[in-house]
Amino acid sequence: MTYYKCLLLIIFLSISAKINAQEEEKTGNPIFKEWYADPEIVIFDNTYWIFPTFSGIVKKQDFMDAFSSKDLANWKKHDSIITPKDVAWINNELWAPSAIEKDGKYFVFFSANDIQTPDSYWWDPQKHDSTEVGGIGVAVSRKPQGPYTDHIGKPLIGKVLNKAQPIDQFVFKAEDGIHYIIYGGWGRCNIGKLNDDFTDLLPFEDGQLVKEITPENYVEGPVMFYRGGKYYMMWSEGSWGKDSYKVAYGIADTPLGPFDRIATILESEPSVATGAGHNSVLRMPDTDDWYIVYHRRPIPNEHRNHRVICIDKMEFNGDGTIKPIKMTFEGVGSIPLKK
Repeated sequence: MTYYKCLLLIIFLSISAKINAQEEEKTGNPIFKEWYADPEIVIFDNTYWIFPTFSGIVKKQDFMDAFSSKDLANWKKHDSIITPKDVAWINNELWAPSAIEKDGKYFVFFSANDIQTPDSYWWDPQKHDSTEVGGIGVAVSRKPQGPYTDHIGKPLIGKVLNKAQPIDQFVFKAEDGIHYIIYGGWGRCNIGKLNDDFTDLLPFEDGQLVKEITPENYVEGPVMFYRGGKYYMMWSEGSWGKDSYKVAYGIADTPLGPFDRIATILESEPSVATGAGHNSVLRMPDTDDWYIVYHRRPIPNEHRNHRVICIDKMEFNGDGTIKPIKMTFEGVGSIPLKK
């Protein structure tokens, strides 16, 4: 073999090795080794961010961490970006963050204190605990990693409306330019309109502060995104502490629905994991490539709080419906964001 042929062979093998290394680099599932749940994935400042719930017992679940990555595969942990030191009214059970950037500020909406007062008790002094404080709050920062401070000094939504517990909020900017907040537990889902500085809700034209948009079999964990001229709403069904937990979805022409249930797309797979649910969605900028980020329970599972964060590809059929999602251990490939 001549010198030049050897040189070309060496170059070819070197390039092939680099390509194979890139192809082999995967996020892996779970993407974090610690116990986390309820992940919110967003892109801020050309960086991927995941804001999850720490999945522990209630007395130890009073803080939030965040994770950042430039390629989806390698993550940096940012400890305790929100704690009771930052939001004085938080007592326990801080969970289900939703993050969004607006006007150079970063907002994290969160659930706290797990309030239990039904709306049917709201005006009954014999049944209503007027001292109960909790619900959906807002924290704000100049940087995605914090430090965050309490934005309004009290819950944004601090009582039960339409029988929906004020938890599991998702904030979404629709095509009409309005920022909507979709939320709700106890099998009920509400939608409201946020004002310009995220300090309050704007009533709808009929005077309602929120409207109920509960789809069939809804339990909690709503997520909304826009694709192909349609609004997609995803939600969790079943019980969060059991194998019945899963994700379903519907499609509508507006954020207000109605969102008729179409199908289940993510659920337990005994050979992989159980309790898959409470997801968020990532669309790669300037593409039609989509990913689902969710939590699940690895097998064997020793506790209902043993939940981990995973990511898998989300694909669509030609008619716009979502294909069933197969959970993997590999996750997806490393995807550096373009500058």
